[in-house]
Amino acid sequence: MVGFLLGCSYSFDAILVQAGFELDHVKHQREPGIYTTNLQTRAAGQFKGPLVVSTRFVPDSRVDEVVRITSRYEKTHGAPIHVGDPAAIGIADLTVSEYGGCGAQPKDGETPVFWACGVTPQAVALACKAPFMITHKPGHMFVSDLTVAQIADDGQ
Repeated sequence: MVGFLLGCSYSFDAILVQAGFELDHVKHQREPGIYTTNLQTRAAGQFKGPLVVSTRFVPDSRVDEVVRITSRYEKTHGAPIHVGDPAAIGIADLTVSEYGGCGAQPKDGETPVFWACGVTPQAVALACKAPFMITHKPGHMFVSDLTVAQIADDGQ
């Protein structure tokens, strides 16, 4: 057995809310939209498969700010892997979240922003036909005594 501890984008949601971002999934107490992409993970032996992402809709004028803020959290999820057109990463319909959550379309003046998601291991396990895997449910993950401020990468 091998254990992996994966980061979660929830770690930066509180920081974004503090910075004045309105996040629909937080407002409605649901997971964000979660989607399988056409991007492939880097293989590790037999383990390879599609990258799964979560999304948040950000005001167009604040995209650079959200990238800067979340980039400080490399120990959890870090910067987005894609900004803009979901079709460019193989997502056909943002209204259909594949793993629960808030599937939706951005409002006028909003840009979809995508972060790597901790659900990726499930997609990889299915893709490589792993005979056994214990994993997490989206939105339910490891909890520690570290604060969000402690996991920020401030170059220290």
